[in-house]
Amino acid sequence: MGNKYSSLQIGIHWLVFLLVIVAYCAMEFRGFFPRSDRPVINMIHVSCGIAILVLMVARLLIRLKYPAPAIVPKPKPMITGLAHLGHLVIYLLFIALPLIGLVMMYNRGNPWLAFGLVMPYAAEGNFELVDTLKSWHITLANLGYFVIALHAAAALMHHYFWKDNTLLRMMPRKR
Repeated sequence: MGNKYSSLQIGIHWLVFLLVIVAYCAMEFRGFFPRSDRPVINMIHVSCGIAILVLMVARLLIRLKYPAPAIVPKPKPMITGLAHLGHLVIYLLFIALPLIGLVMMYNRGNPWLAFGLVMPYAAEGNFELVDTLKSWHITLANLGYFVIALHAAAALMHHYFWKDNTLLRMMPRKR
């Protein structure tokens, strides 16, 4: 595998990054759109969430099969431990967030769209469960801002302060 992740891993990483941006923007900027556009904005958000879920599970399975390329020079054990913890949090967050969202949408008990298709929904809404899930979804999404910022800051610290190859391992290959 060399000193970089595979092209597939790099592609998934950056595609998830873009999908997360679109999913967050859809929710943060929906107030700037007319109410009549809300179903489309919500569909974009949900579709991105489903794509993120699928890609994160795929990325996790690929990661379990193929070890990460070595960091050169090797960081201190504490830094390595914090990196593993950070990646665990990222995987858990971006798998849990879409799962919670999907269960929430299903339990609303009315039609909803993903990728332009009507998705299954419960015969009757469970609004108490929906409210609880929505609260968790919003809390975790807000935590996501912090986790993403920490992840980016750590990558920049590796590159500029510790001067190792951590960031370069995930950069697309030059043609």
